[in-house]
Amino acid sequence: MTISMLCKSSPRMLKRTEDRGVIWISRLPHGFFEDQMRGYFSQFREVTRLRLSRNKETGSSKHYAFVEFASSEVAKIVADTMHNYLLMGHILQCKIIPKEEVHLELRAGANRKWRVVPRDRIARVQHNKARTLEEQAKAERRLLHQQDVRKCKLEELGIKYDLDAVFYKKPKAVA
Repeated sequence: MTISMLCKSSPRMLKRTEDRGVIWISRLPHGFFEDQMRGYFSQFREVTRLRLSRNKETGSSKHYAFVEFASSEVAKIVADTMHNYLLMGHILQCKIIPKEEVHLELRAGANRKWRVVPRDRIARVQHNKARTLEEQAKAERRLLHQQDVRKCKLEELGIKYDLDAVFYKKPKAVA
């Protein structure tokens, strides 16, 4: 039996895949993340997609989420029930999103658990990457300029000190 035959023979199954409802929930309390939301809203019915909006840099919650249910009727019931509901000291605001206003980007990042971005590793890789010849020349110019500034400051103070042994020296050109 093919999938198309199965869908034609069972109108209930066809309706379940086409008639999904999405609600928008705002004013979510801190600590009410993806796992907790899925567990809480699954008491109504199956949650097909859940997307908690997060800050891209820090990963902290933006305190609003989109929850998709298998049926638009269930979504309407959840929106009516949870609107102005007091949860962990926050009054939730819920709205059902009409089917024509559901954006395709709403599905991006849904049903994923948040993973911390390893910013230290990214910075380390960026710092340790091989420099181009242009970048090397720029760094060399900067180092030589800093040396000249230090030499001038020491001379202005009347200090006679030879720093050539510890200063940066231009690498000799390879012929």
